Amino acid sequence: MNDKLRASRLSRLATPTALGENASRDISAALTVMLADMFALYLKTKNFHWHVSGRHFREFHLLLDEQATQILATTDAIAERARKIGGTTIRSSGHVARLQRVLDNDADFVEPLDMLAELRDDNGDLARRLGEMHQLCDEHGDIATASLIENWVDEAEGRRWFLFEATRPG
Repeated sequence: MNDKLRASRLSRLATPTALGENASRDISAALTVMLADMFALYLKTKNFHWHVSGRHFREFHLLLDEQATQILATTDAIAERARKIGGTTIRSSGHVARLQRVLDNDADFVEPLDMLAELRDDNGDLARRLGEMHQLCDEHGDIATASLIENWVDEAEGRRWFLFEATRPG
């Protein structure tokens, strides 16, 4: 598609924002990558939920379902925030795959405690990346996105804590 046609199509999605053009571009791009990470983490959490086995099956199965539900609940808020500030966001599963930083786990079998440890680390990485995105928002004076991020960090840290406690010996 030529640049003029693309610009014309995107102008139809233009949303007024008090943020500057650079802030809108940078923050909406960061939100889009975060959205890809959330979808990847959601699917990975559901994968482990569906395939967990063993002695603590019920406990782990329910924990992972609760966490997946919480992760999925953030996706709409992330995408809508990107749109509110004048950006666009994820358009397909292929788009998610190109942007995600959360590694997939396609193994036929994963030990239950390894599942929890992997998700614990993924949620820790997610909390760190959210912190970096908060700094970007601070640099651009975007208090609304920063405020949302603070809740998402708290949720990621809560998920990490539960996963950590569930993997402790004893």
